[in-house]
Amino acid sequence: MTVTTDGRVLTPQALWDAPAPVPGLKISLEFFPPRGAQAEARLWENVARLAAYAPDFVSVTYGAGGSTRDKTRDTVLRMRRDYGLAAAAHLTCVDASRADVMAVAEGYIADGIDHVVALRGDPPQGAGPYVPHPDGFPFAVDLVRALADLGRFEISVAAYPEVHPQAQSAGADLDNLKAKLDAGATRAITQYFFDPAVFLRFRDRAAAAGITRPILPGLMPVLGFQQIKRFSAACGAGIPDWMERLYDGADADEATHQAVSAMLLAEQARVLAAEGCADLHFYTLNKAELTISACHLLGIRPRAEVAAARAAG
Repeated sequence: MTVTTDGRVLTPQALWDAPAPVPGLKISLEFFPPRGAQAEARLWENVARLAAYAPDFVSVTYGAGGSTRDKTRDTVLRMRRDYGLAAAAHLTCVDASRADVMAVAEGYIADGIDHVVALRGDPPQGAGPYVPHPDGFPFAVDLVRALADLGRFEISVAAYPEVHPQAQSAGADLDNLKAKLDAGATRAITQYFFDPAVFLRFRDRAAAAGITRPILPGLMPVLGFQQIKRFSAACGAGIPDWMERLYDGADADEATHQAVSAMLLAEQARVLAAEGCADLHFYTLNKAELTISACHLLGIRPRAEVAAARAAG
């Protein structure tokens, strides 16, 4: 049983009663471009492991101010070429003219990249608050509209169950999401959250606002609890009190921390799947272990294991 921060009780089936795999469940994965030879080697090792779980698509982030533009493109192309993955490239508005942004988009088209995650983006660290480029796209909705006009892209956008930190209000934030979807976006992927009820309430509000496009819940593996607390304070993601208690003392022992994080991620995924979420998006942080743990408890197996099981029986 999971009791959420608003007192709602969510009771997915017990592990031994639940069907495996969850019928129709799809996963997608996010990675970021590596920096340095060691990080690159680890990335491809983990991509190879996760590719075996047949994600619906993967995405590759675009550094603040477009700082990893070429690396994003190269990573997406290799994921598609070497691992057969449907790969999406992030694209942002920050610190770039419309002409520059659309040149990147045209380059994606030339490379055969047909899925873009369109974002306003964040300015480089220390650059102060976001200010639109004088000749650029002011916000993500403007970028979505321009990409949709090309007629060549599947477009994903961001959603914020706990409200974007710079939004005027929750209502204005939801209006902005609807505007992006109405402008031509295919789906939304949420900022991460830890209480499943946060997403479920947001999903209800979105449906009431007339949003009919898919909204994928974004799930974040907790690699370090103190680190995720600091990051969450900056991006507006809440840390429930029960999560503080769950990790109390766990940072002192790596194995315990890993076990708690694997359990938490898997339980979040199982609750959401039980509540009818057919698509789950994992922010892998370029690591495979916790996402694989969640997949396993959802009944998702590597393709080699599935093929062997079918051959045996």
